[in-house]
Amino acid sequence: MVQLYGEARSRRDIAARAGSLSQFAGVRLMTLGDGLERGIRMLEFRTGTGLRFTVLVDRALDIADCEYRGMAIGWHSPAGFRHPGLHEYEGEGGLAWLRSFSGLMVTCGLDHILFMYDEPADHYVYGPRKTVSHSIHGRVGTIPARLTGYGERWEGDECFLWCEGVVSQGTVFGEDLQLVRRIEAKVGTDEIKLSDRVVNRGFYRTPHMYCYHINVGHPVVAEGARYLAPIKDVVWAAHAGEDYCKQNVGYRTLAGPQRNFHEQVWQHELAASDEGEVPVAVVNDALGIGFEVVTRKEQFPCMYEWQNLQAGQYALGIEPSTNYVLGHAAARERGELIWLEHGDERAYDTTFRILTSGDQIAASEKRITSLAVQPAEEYPEPSGRHLPIGGRS
Repeated sequence: MVQLYGEARSRRDIAARAGSLSQFAGVRLMTLGDGLERGIRMLEFRTGTGLRFTVLVDRALDIADCEYRGMAIGWHSPAGFRHPGLHEYEGEGGLAWLRSFSGLMVTCGLDHILFMYDEPADHYVYGPRKTVSHSIHGRVGTIPARLTGYGERWEGDECFLWCEGVVSQGTVFGEDLQLVRRIEAKVGTDEIKLSDRVVNRGFYRTPHMYCYHINVGHPVVAEGARYLAPIKDVVWAAHAGEDYCKQNVGYRTLAGPQRNFHEQVWQHELAASDEGEVPVAVVNDALGIGFEVVTRKEQFPCMYEWQNLQAGQYALGIEPSTNYVLGHAAARERGELIWLEHGDERAYDTTFRILTSGDQIAASEKRITSLAVQPAEEYPEPSGRHLPIGGRS
């Protein structure tokens, strides 16, 4: 049954009350028509509860807008949702990616994440190519997808909105990787399901790194909002040292927008449930609204917390990752870089959940603290313990 307006309704009940499901919920394709967004294909999802989100087909099927009953969940940066044809991957010393950085979720990869790095290219067996030059967070987030389908799917009296597409990142004498992405949202719920597969279609042994930059904005992010996670250990903080407390912003409690704030990034070692799930949330108790992300520990063993509290760019990032913040070179040296042979693939299954009341926030906090109780202090001393990630060669 579909839960709509406080009642459980059958498919027949819904059909009797409107000429089309789109009166209440649905997914539709449109094209943006002005400014730097011009020409981007976009899918708009509405689940009937007040949850609305958009998927940028021409930006790796990433999630751009996300709102609940008019309250923004996702972040809009000054860069906007820039058409990929305007993107200059190699520009600004590898930082031009920041000019396309906006939205609830930006995918990072497929063969590199984190800061710029020149990778030895001997695995591509091409003499003139000595290195592969990677800009920050990789190429995939500005590659258009081939949209393979979208629409509504009924299973008895339950209805699912969905889309699926393929994003290809390839070159001659280099990587030939493919991201197959499916997004689903059940009508009458406040959840988004994301299912990704990254496949090596080529015949070179190819590195793979992967990360989601999940960006939560105001009003969820506000002064006094809280970061909740089953933290067993605070491993690393980019700003640790003598200036650890300089900006008066700890990892747990957020401040309001700041002038001249320098980003802060933390890495936490998180506990998982018996089923292997890792929940992380950002909650605003005053408004009774929150946002929860659930990943799988074996897929994303690492988690970063990104604080960008600069006025005019105000956001908090939840960043599940295949690798530590130590970077590409360290992943190689530690034997933790994923290598894909022809036909090899990796799967990633993630749930985004809107917390729509104080009771749901309390339930989320209970789920999280049942796995591990995070440090009570705002500035726990980073341990520097980057535990080995097994099962990679």
